Amino acid sequence: MKYQKYRAVFFDWDGTAVLSRKAPVGEAVAAMKPLLKQGVRLVIVSGTTIENIAGGEIEKYFTKEELGNLYLGLGRGAFNYAFREGKPYVFRDMLPDAACLEKIHRVCFEIHLELKRKYDFDTDIVFSRPNYCKIDLMPEAQRGDNLFMQENELDLLKEKLSCHGIGDGLKGLMELALRIGRQYGLEVLPTCDAKYLEVGISSKSDNVDAIFEKLREDDMREAGEAAAGTDGLTAGDCAFWGDEFVGIGEGIFGSDSFMRTELTREGAFFDVSQVEGERPEGVVHCGGGVERFLGFLRLLADMESA
Repeated sequence: MKYQKYRAVFFDWDGTAVLSRKAPVGEAVAAMKPLLKQGVRLVIVSGTTIENIAGGEIEKYFTKEELGNLYLGLGRGAFNYAFREGKPYVFRDMLPDAACLEKIHRVCFEIHLELKRKYDFDTDIVFSRPNYCKIDLMPEAQRGDNLFMQENELDLLKEKLSCHGIGDGLKGLMELALRIGRQYGLEVLPTCDAKYLEVGISSKSDNVDAIFEKLREDDMREAGEAAAGTDGLTAGDCAFWGDEFVGIGEGIFGSDSFMRTELTREGAFFDVSQVEGERPEGVVHCGGGVERFLGFLRLLADMESA
């Protein structure tokens, strides 16, 4: 597989850069450091919070200069971090106010109740996220430390939905979330990775767009007059890597597909998942898991230093 030189790399964390949140981060750090030192911007885009990225201390692995090229887009659009003097700071957030968050909680509880009443379909709900809820569609199937989609989960979910008489499958679940959201005056953005239906008002799209715009604006400001009449960084300068692009229903794709927005759609998109299935148009399914992605980072560093 051939790659070009990229000025920025956006990537998922769990299942793409590391095997799990508790796995050692040494290999990922070793692959990232040369690129950060060379001035390539690296952007971690994850649904989790900063406490779950390298034990909440990712800054300790890099120099201040290297951290100047590292960005974090976390919490399904909620937090966008850059680093200043070696410390992370939020340069843009998208947090609902208390009233909106309460509505999100009510929407998810109504989804839970309707699935129970109509179909005797049991779910659990994680309410502790700052801007969305996670509805566990398969509480009986535990992932352990591997928090990304497992190879057989989609088949298990489809079988469970069918057994409970939910004929529209995942499409029906998405439509249910949208319908109940509108009852509460919210245009929610539901996503699903087979085990979890996540419901909030923002997504990885918001993270990617916020950081892409910041990188482009920073390029323009640093270039000054020399950048007049240009757009700075372009999507074609960027690569986007993840392990949850796969289609999980008709026209429904995993959370990493939300990295492909109107601003970024001309970028290069790669999926390292081992799960077979349809991908969104323009996404290259290369497989290989974490090692494939880290191998790409090493190769890109070699290309930059050549």
